Amino acid sequence: MKNLFKWYVMYKNYYVYIMTNKSKTLYVGVTNDLQRRVHEHKIKTFEGFTKKYNINKLVILKKKIILVRQ
Repeated sequence: MKNLFKWYVMYKNYYVYIMTNKSKTLYVGVTNDLQRRVHEHKIKTFEGFTKKYNINKLVILKKKIILVRQ
């Protein structure tokens, strides 16, 4: 009964990013689609912190690849 269970491995890309505004207020976020998420911040798609403080400038990003076993 060796190998009764098979492991399926997936790689997922995630981005950790920092955005700011003219007052240098910082916002840290995580997303799997950086281009879409930055666009959402710029057009103020959602109510909340980033809309309230006009967070609209990407300053730092780091791509992470995550290994997921299923």
